[in-house]
Amino acid sequence: MKKTLSKTAAEKQIEDFFLKIQEKIPKEIKKIKKFAMSYNIKLEEKRKLFCKKCFNPYTEPSIHVKNGFVNITCDKCEHKSRWKLE
Repeated sequence: MKKTLSKTAAEKQIEDFFLKIQEKIPKEIKKIKKFAMSYNIKLEEKRKLFCKKCFNPYTEPSIHVKNGFVNITCDKCEHKSRWKLE
């Protein structure tokens, strides 16, 4: 049987996880993302801290800003993520 948490406790656990994201491995990041989805919690700005393809935390990504968009290239898998500037 699964141990259930309140939504605020789950959010706190996710916040604590992302404070030390540079020490995490892709398997742990994938697991916390699935955990957030199960509690219907949006990662918002936290999702920009790791590659959405290989789930490695960004250490030295290549960042380019052009035409109101930020292009980030993962240093591990070379995947390009693109976000609109706010």
